[in-house]
Amino acid sequence: MEPARRVISFHYTLTDSEGEVIDTSRDSQPFSYMEGTAQIIPGLERALALLSAGDQRKIDVAAKDAYGEHDPELIIQVPREKLPNDGTLAVGDQFQATGPNEEVLMFRVIGINDAEATLDGNHPLAGEALTFDVEVTAIRDATPEELSHGHAHGPGGHHH
Repeated sequence: MEPARRVISFHYTLTDSEGEVIDTSRDSQPFSYMEGTAQIIPGLERALALLSAGDQRKIDVAAKDAYGEHDPELIIQVPREKLPNDGTLAVGDQFQATGPNEEVLMFRVIGINDAEATLDGNHPLAGEALTFDVEVTAIRDATPEELSHGHAHGPGGHHH
């Protein structure tokens, strides 16, 4: 029998190592996720699992426990004619590709010249230590429907 899973709802403000705000939920609904379903970064999920409703904490997450270390092997050169929208390609553009195991890969254009584009397959926050200022607003058992779907439903979670 699978262990019971909880749905944890929380407000957060995410900052980088320089203290710059990257994202926040403070002006909207709390974010909700179901434990053990890889919906949030591992370092944050481990820390939230130890908290109770009403707790407020600053949680520091090392790069390896967030979006991973920056991998220079994920920076590649691709002939421009092999890319979508070659005529309007710009630094900062993002697009998806399918990997060798049918996984979805995301790339950002980080450089362009006449013949090639330089693409980065790292997450934009790879290599970054992150700080989450969190307030746990609710913790409850996942419903049977949520368990069968593999994610939280309702405000702050997935809506069908």
